[in-house]
Amino acid sequence: MKVGVLGAGQLGRMLALAGYPLGLRFEFLDHAADACAGQLAPLTVGEFDAAHVDALAARCDVITFDWENVPVGALRGAARSHAVHPPLAALEIGQDRLTEKDRFAQLGIPTPGYRKVDSMLELEAAVAELGYPAVLKTRRLGYDGKGQRVVRSPLELGGAYASLSSPDGVPLILEQFVPFEREVSIIAVRGKDGEVRCWPLTENVHRDGILHTSIAPSAAPVLQALAERHVRALLESFEYVGVLALELFVVEGRLLANEFAPRVHNSGHWTIEGAVTSQFENHLRAICGLPLGDTAVRGHAAMLNFIGKVPPRAAVLAVAGAELHDYGKAPRAGRKVGHVTVVDADRHQVLARLATLERLLG
Repeated sequence: MKVGVLGAGQLGRMLALAGYPLGLRFEFLDHAADACAGQLAPLTVGEFDAAHVDALAARCDVITFDWENVPVGALRGAARSHAVHPPLAALEIGQDRLTEKDRFAQLGIPTPGYRKVDSMLELEAAVAELGYPAVLKTRRLGYDGKGQRVVRSPLELGGAYASLSSPDGVPLILEQFVPFEREVSIIAVRGKDGEVRCWPLTENVHRDGILHTSIAPSAAPVLQALAERHVRALLESFEYVGVLALELFVVEGRLLANEFAPRVHNSGHWTIEGAVTSQFENHLRAICGLPLGDTAVRGHAAMLNFIGKVPPRAAVLAVAGAELHDYGKAPRAGRKVGHVTVVDADRHQVLARLATLERLLG
């Protein structure tokens, strides 16, 4: 079976690495000639338009994507004659922060307060309702902390609006600023037969809007059942096939949904070594109609992202149990270029090794 992947970044690369032992083949489409998954499988360089997507689909048995901002319109034609997973409805709703929050509300999944903002007048009305501080965001194309501004007073309102809006009318959303205790995520997979399996809740730390570390299982096991209920409702609402990640805030013992990603997710990289079946393998099992694998953990796990450059390999591998993943990308400020995972039966050992690895980053 051949899997076509739209997007050839590190997520696509890890899909291929997980799929080759299953006997799967891969082909990628990406606009960048140096996209790192192209080191592992044939890569077509081109835009994500209908012509390129249709041509890829004609050569493959199933189409998936490693990036949630793939144009939905380019996939519609391919979806009429080929298997495309996850479903386009999830991709489309997840691309707009307003429709995403509305879907959460329809399913009874709590979120921070939010209001749509299409003008300065609407922004003033929204902040009068939600109060300060608040977070003004673009509804589309925001990731890794981009496309958002925290507004703490009326003096910052106009500048925030000017920096995010544009003459052609970029739609915005205002959200309550949440004084969260922790950021967590739950990753789940749903097969073609409707079976759902979840990995444990993962605790995440971000720096400058980019994921820094993930630790699993989270130290808040009482929230696992609630998170699973939320993610199952989301999966069922789309009749989903594949892996989905739901990002949440922990606030006074409650979970508030932030956003979901209809794809494999950075906060699930620890599953490669830390779970019986990784998120990447189970995504492929799901979209190819294979039985889902066990999502049980192998003890405790921590993942540390490498941003900009990979530290000296010898120093990383000198840490007991460290598993290094170099994505084969050229170093660049703010770019995810690799990660390292540590797994151990003892949580304290995992945290100590993670601290040692963090020191390598300076």
